[in-house]
Amino acid sequence: MKKNVIFWVSALLLVVFFTLQPETVEAQCAMCTASVESSSNESGDSIANGLNKGILYLMAVPYVIAGCVGFFWYKYSRKK
Repeated sequence: MKKNVIFWVSALLLVVFFTLQPETVEAQCAMCTASVESSSNESGDSIANGLNKGILYLMAVPYVIAGCVGFFWYKYSRKK
C-alpha cells in the first residue's frame, strides 16, 4: 500500500514539474523559420502546411507501431 502511494505521489510531482515550467522554450531552426515566414501566400498552400503535416506524420508513426505490437502481443497472450 505504501509503495503504491509513493508511486502515485512521485508520478504526480513529475507531471506538475513538467507542466508548470516557468519559461517557454522556442527551439526552432533558423532556416525553417525563415522559409515558413517567406512562404506565406493567399491560396493557403504554404510550406507551413507541409511542415505541420510532416510533423504529424512523424508523431503518429511510433504510436501506430506501438499499437500493432500491443495488438499482436495481446493476441499471442490470449492463445496461451
